[in-house]
Amino acid sequence: MRKFLLAGLVVFSAFVAACAPADGPVFGSPIEVSIAAGVGVTGPRFSEGADGDLVLSWMESGESGTTLLYSTLSGDSFTTPNQVVTEPLMFVNWADLPSVMHIRARHWIAHWLRYSSDETYSYDVVVSQSFDDGMSWTEAVTAHNDGTPTEHGFVSMHPEADGVALLWLDGRDTADEPGNNALETSMTLRAAVMAPDGQLNREQLVDDSVCDCCQTDVAVSSRGPVAVYRDRTIEEVRDIYITRYAAGKWQPGTRLYEDNWVIAGCPVNGPSIVAQDEIVAVAWFSAANNRPVVRVLLSADGGTTFAEPVEVSAGRISGYVGLDFLGDNSLAASWVSRNASGSNTLNVRRITRDGHLDATLEVAEISQLRVFPQLAHRQENLFLVWTDESDDGRHMQAVRIPVELH
Repeated sequence: MRKFLLAGLVVFSAFVAACAPADGPVFGSPIEVSIAAGVGVTGPRFSEGADGDLVLSWMESGESGTTLLYSTLSGDSFTTPNQVVTEPLMFVNWADLPSVMHIRARHWIAHWLRYSSDETYSYDVVVSQSFDDGMSWTEAVTAHNDGTPTEHGFVSMHPEADGVALLWLDGRDTADEPGNNALETSMTLRAAVMAPDGQLNREQLVDDSVCDCCQTDVAVSSRGPVAVYRDRTIEEVRDIYITRYAAGKWQPGTRLYEDNWVIAGCPVNGPSIVAQDEIVAVAWFSAANNRPVVRVLLSADGGTTFAEPVEVSAGRISGYVGLDFLGDNSLAASWVSRNASGSNTLNVRRITRDGHLDATLEVAEISQLRVFPQLAHRQENLFLVWTDESDDGRHMQAVRIPVELH
C-alpha cells in the first residue's frame, strides 16, 4: 500500500525555496488525484496529443477479455474513462503497454498487443483508429506484415502529415535458428507510417540489433522527430542509442553516452525523451560496473549534439525513468528506488538549465519495485500516475504536485 510522504515534502519545499535560483520552481506537497479505474489494472501510460492534451491509458482484465481504456486531463483531474476495445487475445505485460493518442481534430489512434499463436511470446502490434472523437473505432489492423509468430511491441507513436508514425521492437528475425552470429537473430527496431485507411507506408529497418524488451520513446523537436532505445552489440553492451528522422527516413542510431553496460539479458528499463522547440532531453538508467545510476542529457540543437550528462541519482535505484519540462525550461525527472528503511519509493528531482540539481523529493512509498510510473507537467502541476498492490488487488494511483514559479 502506498504512503504519501507529506511531512518530508514540507521540509523539501522550504529547502528548495532557500537554495534554488530565485526564478525556479518549488514543489508543493502531493495531492491525491482520483481516477475512475477498477481493480486489476495494468499500465498506466501517458501520451501527448493534439494541442498538448494529456491522455492516460490503461488495461483492465475481465471475464470476456482485457479492456483498453483512456481518460484525458481536464483541469487538475481526469475525465470519465472511455473504452477502446475489449480484446480476448490481448497480450498483457507489466512493461509493454498499449497507448491511446489524440492525433488531430476528431482523429484518435490506439495500439495494443494481440496474441498471434499459442506460443507464450508470439504477439503482434495492432492498431485501431477513431475519426469521431473516440465514439467508434475501426477494426484493428496489424502494424507490420512479416507474419511471424514472434514478439512485436514496445511501440512509440507520433503524428505525421500523412498519418501516424510508429516505431517498435520487431522479433521477426528471432524465428530463425541461431547461427554463429547471434546478431543475425536479434530483436530489431523497425518503423512505418500508418495512413488513415490503415495502409502502411515508409516501412524501414532502423536498427538490426536492439535490446529485447526495453521501451522505446520518441519526441518531436522543431527539427523533427527524435527517438531513443536500448541497443545490443555482439559484446552484449546495451547502452542507449538515439536516432533522428531526417531526409525522409530514420538515420542510423548512434550511442547517446558510453555507459558500456555489459549485461547478458534485457534489463527491461528503457529511456525517456522530451522535446521543446530545439531543446531535447533524455533520461535513462544504467547499472554499468554494478553501479546503478539515472542520468539526463540535454541538447540545444534538436538532438544532434549533447552536453555532458547530469547524474540525477545513484545507489539503491531501479530506474524506470520519467522526464518532462517545467515552465522555465528546467526539467523534472522521476525514478524508482529503495530508501534506507528498505521501502520502494517514487522520486522526483528538478534539473535546471545549467545542470543544477535540487534536492530529491520522495513522492510516495510503493509496494512494487518493477513499475513504470508516468510523469507529465501540465498547468503548473506535475502529474504522476502508477499502479500499486493492495489487499484487494492492483489499483491505479495518481498525484499532482504543485509547481510554483517565482
